[in-house]
Amino acid sequence: MLRGRKITPHVAQNTERRGGSAIDHRTTRHIGYSLSQRFRKKVEEIFGWVKVVGGFRRTRFKGVQRTQLSAWFVGAAYNLLRMAKLMPQFGGA
Repeated sequence: MLRGRKITPHVAQNTERRGGSAIDHRTTRHIGYSLSQRFRKKVEEIFGWVKVVGGFRRTRFKGVQRTQLSAWFVGAAYNLLRMAKLMPQFGGA
């Protein structure tokens, strides 16, 4: 269905399963697929951090607005950590 519409699926290839992967060489041979998988890993790392460190595996709040505000705070904390890692470290004696 997707190939008929000239859309390339960029899902992860499952090489561990005995029956083989649903994604064949027609998809994985392109450079866009490997780039997509690298970007996917970065996004998945963010979601993992938000769930484990940010405590968002299960929300503590009731209601969309409070949960959304909490998500913004967790996102801001993640961005601050990323910014801190980008800044040069000044070593003291």
